[in-house]
Amino acid sequence: MTAGPDDIRGVYDRQAAVYDAQRSRALFEARWLARFAAGLASGARVLDLGCGTGEPIARWFKAEGFHVTGVDFSEPMLDIARRRWPDGDWRQADMRLLDLGETFDGIIGWNSFFHLTADAQRGCIGRIAGHLEPGGILMLTVGPDAGEAHGAVGGEPVYHASLSPAEYATCLEANSLRLTGFLAEDPETNRHSVLMARKI
Repeated sequence: MTAGPDDIRGVYDRQAAVYDAQRSRALFEARWLARFAAGLASGARVLDLGCGTGEPIARWFKAEGFHVTGVDFSEPMLDIARRRWPDGDWRQADMRLLDLGETFDGIIGWNSFFHLTADAQRGCIGRIAGHLEPGGILMLTVGPDAGEAHGAVGGEPVYHASLSPAEYATCLEANSLRLTGFLAEDPETNRHSVLMARKI
């Protein structure tokens, strides 16, 4: 069974509770989160793009004293985040149409951006850039090279896609973002491929 990019929201809607229960809280992402945070001022505004239920990424940033806005397209996922942090800033939106009317010091899309098609990623990078302050930091998980793949959430297949590292660099540059780091299949993060950039 295969899944296309249009199936993703339904999967996360149906599997929100299962996803939340199964999502690792071990913070294997911690080294990258710390690297991202090191470039931000104390109390900076961070947009968690594709925040899901807020665990563990938004929780980490909140614990570190950052002002976190979480955006996700799945209301059932956001409902869990809202129950967990009733005073949090949780918003329903599709990153492909992102238009919050405000800017942030940092934007992170961990395990979310790579659900977009290659074309949608190219367009989304421009929208992300428009939501970053000059000097702001972006961190995304992507694929190790150009192509499509499938993962699973709660036993249901989900679509993944990626540009090549070279095309990411070109697309970022075209949107006033400079690639500052890329590591393919980092063994310390369960083989996630991580991209970092800064708004020029």
